[in-house]
Amino acid sequence: MTLEVLSGNRAQSEAVRLARVQVVAAYPITPQTTIVEAIADHVAQGRLAAEFVRVESEHSALQVCVSAAALGARTYTATSSQGLLLMHELLHWASGARAPVVMGVVNRAVAPPWSAGADHTDSLAQRDTGWIQFYAETNQEVLDTVLEAYRLSEDRAVRLPAMVCEDAFYLSHTVEPVEVPTAEAVDAFLPARVGRGILVPGVPSRLGSFTGPEDYVRFRREEAAAMARVVPTLRVVEEEFCRSFGRTLGGPVVPYRLEGATTALVTIGTASTTARGVVDELRRQGRAIGLLKIRLLRPFPEAEVRAALEGVDRIGVLDRAWTFGPTGAVAAEVRGALYGAPRRPLVTSFLAGIGGRDVTPGLVRRAVERLDVGSADDGPVWMDLEPLPEEVVRG
Repeated sequence: MTLEVLSGNRAQSEAVRLARVQVVAAYPITPQTTIVEAIADHVAQGRLAAEFVRVESEHSALQVCVSAAALGARTYTATSSQGLLLMHELLHWASGARAPVVMGVVNRAVAPPWSAGADHTDSLAQRDTGWIQFYAETNQEVLDTVLEAYRLSEDRAVRLPAMVCEDAFYLSHTVEPVEVPTAEAVDAFLPARVGRGILVPGVPSRLGSFTGPEDYVRFRREEAAAMARVVPTLRVVEEEFCRSFGRTLGGPVVPYRLEGATTALVTIGTASTTARGVVDELRRQGRAIGLLKIRLLRPFPEAEVRAALEGVDRIGVLDRAWTFGPTGAVAAEVRGALYGAPRRPLVTSFLAGIGGRDVTPGLVRRAVERLDVGSADDGPVWMDLEPLPEEVVRG
């Protein structure tokens, strides 16, 4: 194992090299491009024995990966923002075909207006396409999660595609020390993909043929059952990852200082680092506050969230995306998970970091102060923005 200074994008490319991916297809888009540039260099220099397919769009990139996965290959692609939206049709094809594709998603705001800032709208808009979704906090977590994602997606109990999401620029282009395991250690943890694919070279066949409603519903039920097996399978994968590399990512959710907490913050992605520092500061002041970081958003780990937040009275969810609905997307999931809890806490939705705005310690402290008021808002709280005039709100 070596210690290297890597960006999140370079960490993705190193994980792809170590995973011995066989087919890579991608189309450039900021801020994802440097991932596949580095992978292309690995292929050109002979460090990765993969077929690198240059395509005309993100839609085509994912089609190549779905087809290659159906032939039994280990595949990878990466994208951001509008590129992920262009893939929407093929996202359903990948999950419906049970293709264990792994895709790096560098979360960037969607247009219009154009923005290159970090924002989770791109991937959250695809949360119901049948893909596993991980959200990374650090560049180390990016590398480790890609390796775990292959092991999880290719497991016979799962066989579903997975996104490994990282915040644009906060991770994608920012460097930090990352422990890079040896190829031999990764080979032991992640052996070559076993079993043949759905398609066999030389044998005429079709993928995704027409079916009637009597059978169609069975396919969807099987896909749902596979998604339900993700969390228990992830536990096994993480135990083996810890034995192999001496560290753990903490499971689908990562509690922090929740013992005896009456107030909690819930985060995904890089906002977790800032929120953790505020929790430490407030704990030193005698506040009973903790943090729950959600790593796995799809499938949503309801039981784990409910157990971690048991006994908490007030919860503030920081959403780095705006979606239609009564709350932010993650806050809605948290509220749904807690609906059947014996003691249902107050959950307030905070929209923070939209379009690349910084989630600062001061912003997080203001969210905690808002929680102290003790009443939920009808809609999400837009942080760092002046309230709209009442006549605009009423239309």
